[in-house]
Amino acid sequence: MVPSKVLIAMSGGVDSSAAACIMRQAGFDCIGATMRLHDPNDSAADAQAVAEKLNMPFLLLDCCDRFREMVMSPFVRSYEDGITPNPCIRCNRYLKFGLLLDQALAMGCDYIVTGHYCRIRQDDSGRFLLLKAVDPGKDQSYFLYTLTQHQLSHIRFPLADLSKEQARAIAQEHGLLNARKRDSQDICFIPNGDYFQFMRQYTKKKYPDGRFLDTNGNVVGKSQNAVAYTRGQRKGLGLAMGKPVYVLSKDMQDNHIVVGDNEALFSTSLLADDWNFIPFDTLTQPIRCKAKARSRMTEQAATVYPEANGLCRVVFDEPQRAITTGQAVVLYDGDLVLGGGTITEVL
Repeated sequence: MVPSKVLIAMSGGVDSSAAACIMRQAGFDCIGATMRLHDPNDSAADAQAVAEKLNMPFLLLDCCDRFREMVMSPFVRSYEDGITPNPCIRCNRYLKFGLLLDQALAMGCDYIVTGHYCRIRQDDSGRFLLLKAVDPGKDQSYFLYTLTQHQLSHIRFPLADLSKEQARAIAQEHGLLNARKRDSQDICFIPNGDYFQFMRQYTKKKYPDGRFLDTNGNVVGKSQNAVAYTRGQRKGLGLAMGKPVYVLSKDMQDNHIVVGDNEALFSTSLLADDWNFIPFDTLTQPIRCKAKARSRMTEQAATVYPEANGLCRVVFDEPQRAITTGQAVVLYDGDLVLGGGTITEVL
């Protein structure tokens, strides 16, 4: 029997390298591929070294133009429009499981393989399901809710049932140079975490300073441009108001920031659009589930109501802090990912 041919997305990190080891050991016909997205001095050399060590062909794909078009430019536009984007979700949707999967299928590969910590299963009807990873500390299902049935049918996640240390041990056993490589914690194209600095460099714009207002409309200080702040932010405001204050809202047209008490950041419901559901095609009636409105949030009990024009309303049982437009809200039933959408309004 001819072994399945797979394209392994290799970032140069330990996770994708361990995934490659597992697939090679299982007898798959493997090709390594790295997508160059933005920086010519990226981890492609590490990925190529791992591919050579595992005796795999290796491809370096220049995806910089597509990455600018689908990730970096929308990232900037979102902040300029006053919303807080999630570029990793867009990259997964349009690059890793869009462009790269298309490339893999065109090459005659059966699957694309990545080092994500997530599980794929099929139900009795043959429908593909997405579930959390076995290791809750590494679960990446929040960032993968956009996966379609077509994509899920051509994806393998070899690390689904492993812990991070088990993945490192596999890389170590195979003598890979990146076995102890540190995880990347920041947005890949903003390694220092300063997205406002990135925006100024990317756009070549001079964003004018603005004003801080309190909830009564009084000017309480000078601010940077409104694009530099996110809802719920406390650090870096530089305000001496006798108590901690937080960013409550932003007016992009008038370039001012409203600040106030932490209590004012809590809300119970939101609207979201651009939904992708996984166990079913559309939501036709209200459902009870758990939901999270940002990646590091603990799942909270909620009811989701379908609305007109493809919107859904998510109502939490308890008020949640700093729900922010532009972020994803992802729904769960236990370990099962029901789907998710993009937050358009906080109610």
